[in-house]
Amino acid sequence: MQKDIRDFQKGERIEGFYLIKTLNLKTSSNNSKYFDLIIADSSGEIDSKIWSIDDSQVDLYKQGDIIKLRGDVTEWMDRLQLKIIKHRNIEEGDEIDYCDIVPSAPRNEKEMLAELEENLRAITNQQMRELSMKAFELYKDKLLYYPAAMRHHHAIRGGLLFHLLRMMETAKALCKIYDANEDLLITGIFFHDLQKIEEMEANELGIVSGYSKEGILLGHLVQGVREVRKLGSELGTSEEILLLIEHMILSHHYHPEFGSPKRPMFLEAELLHHIDMIDARVYDMKKATRDLQPGEFSEPIFALDRIRVYLPELE
Repeated sequence: MQKDIRDFQKGERIEGFYLIKTLNLKTSSNNSKYFDLIIADSSGEIDSKIWSIDDSQVDLYKQGDIIKLRGDVTEWMDRLQLKIIKHRNIEEGDEIDYCDIVPSAPRNEKEMLAELEENLRAITNQQMRELSMKAFELYKDKLLYYPAAMRHHHAIRGGLLFHLLRMMETAKALCKIYDANEDLLITGIFFHDLQKIEEMEANELGIVSGYSKEGILLGHLVQGVREVRKLGSELGTSEEILLLIEHMILSHHYHPEFGSPKRPMFLEAELLHHIDMIDARVYDMKKATRDLQPGEFSEPIFALDRIRVYLPELE
């Protein structure tokens, strides 16, 4: 029976199918080649090594591959590490449950996509609804599996879709409290990160192999503005609506050093930024405390400004 990575214990031998999240060929001090990997499944990840790689094995694996392995759980610098002693590519006939192997959103992707479509069709402003649905039809297939990031929040299969839905749920509640325009906020949320699909290059397992040329040179904020303008021109969307959505995309990172040339200048843009930050930071906090016992602190979390997250000891 395959064991979840989060349940690995020092000194035990494990065997099963796991994902190669990262892979680097390195040379040891004795001039021997080895693979430095991060092996992952839906429960977590672990630094791993395959020692003594000969020239015929250099191209044996690549990032994003699922392999069968046998290894010993060791410890290095107070962290668990996996020493892989036997390994191979998957073969026809292997029984693999990919949901157990690939870190994924906690909801069924087709159900999430249907909910997103329902949210967009519920937009009462006709022009915003038509603009959103046109983009939805273009990107719905990739939304099923695209992550929201390469390394940080929601960097999981279906993470972008999960992120959008949670933001929309928060937005509906805040619109009632602050009397904001729900149509505009839902539309802005849908578009704010949508061009991450073009910024990053990911396979159907949700594994990002890198960034596209346009993604590197422009980034998803500029790409998002361009896409909204293009689709809006095709549909004849009003200039006011296009400007509002473009501003929400450009300002949602808030700070110039994070890529935003403008700060939010109207209520819905301000709410979009804070909803985005809430969902990203809550995700990172929950991930950091997932394997903690009550009363314990996490390791410093880079995405949370290197703070250590505490799991309260409450009944």
